[in-house]
Amino acid sequence: MIADMNGHDQEAGVRLPHIAVSPLRAVLKRVLYAGVALGVVFLLVALDLDGYRDSYDGKVSLLDALYYATVSVSTTGYGDITPVTPAARLINIVAVTPLRIVFLVILVGTTLEVLTQRTRDQILNKRWRAGLRDHTVIIGYGTKGRSAIRTLIENGRTKDTIVVVDPSPAAVEEANSDGLAGIVGDGTRSNVLTRAGARVASEIIIATRRDDTTALVTLTTRQLNAKATIVAAVREAENEPLVRQSGANVVITSSDAAGRMLGVATQSPAVSALIEDFLVYGRGLDLYERGVKPEEVGRNPRESAEVVVAVVRDGKVIPYADAAVAKLEQADRLVVIHVP
Repeated sequence: MIADMNGHDQEAGVRLPHIAVSPLRAVLKRVLYAGVALGVVFLLVALDLDGYRDSYDGKVSLLDALYYATVSVSTTGYGDITPVTPAARLINIVAVTPLRIVFLVILVGTTLEVLTQRTRDQILNKRWRAGLRDHTVIIGYGTKGRSAIRTLIENGRTKDTIVVVDPSPAAVEEANSDGLAGIVGDGTRSNVLTRAGARVASEIIIATRRDDTTALVTLTTRQLNAKATIVAAVREAENEPLVRQSGANVVITSSDAAGRMLGVATQSPAVSALIEDFLVYGRGLDLYERGVKPEEVGRNPRESAEVVVAVVRDGKVIPYADAAVAKLEQADRLVVIHVP
């Protein structure tokens, strides 16, 4: 459930990528077809008014013709107006009856399509949830969320392993058009996050628009999943400790990071370009994390074939200056610079 601005609950739904067709447009299209069928029957009757007889006064007017066409195509058939001449009866056999069938097919087809689509969506959602595991949940499909997804995809992640959560239906619709599954809902609510598979996700990226929302979402996701890597973005550095205490493994201060990049770009555009290159996998230099190879255990990080910029030991990052004098252990992780 999601809450609207008045605090009321609304249903949060799973939206899988699909070619969207407006329901209103689909219904209007069928109404148009039904109207055409009705109009053709009316014209056929109107062209031969003398071939029909009204039990009320014996004569058939244009209004009576429209009435007859309506009750005929809807199979109501009161019997007060009937074809009496051979030509009128022949027209009813070869034209009106087929148009009546077309009209019924349109009505029944619309109903069946709605029921079939609903059943199909339920089956797809159930199958999708069953296969959802070790994926990445992106909470917030704004600028930061879209940039995070773009980076994940550039680093080899497939779209079917990414789920978007956003309270805006328009944002989720945009995610669907980009080939991503999405949940319309409030990321601070545990049942919405459960729909996104947060309990079995391996990574959760929180990119909401407000720092207080980010802290609450982080707290909720950590309660649901104690093992997932949670990365959160905050606008102000003073909110970073709060989000870390809420359970985030990594907190990115967007305003500080952007400010540093602006300062670096001003003083040294080449350095800022190099930093951007590090963030894109498979192009130029790559900065990534890997395990220690058997032959590297007990050796100095500087002896590695790749440039080691940090060592991760027991969840703590040992920077380059300290890592250079450390002896590598089997459980360590290395942050290295690699040229693909």
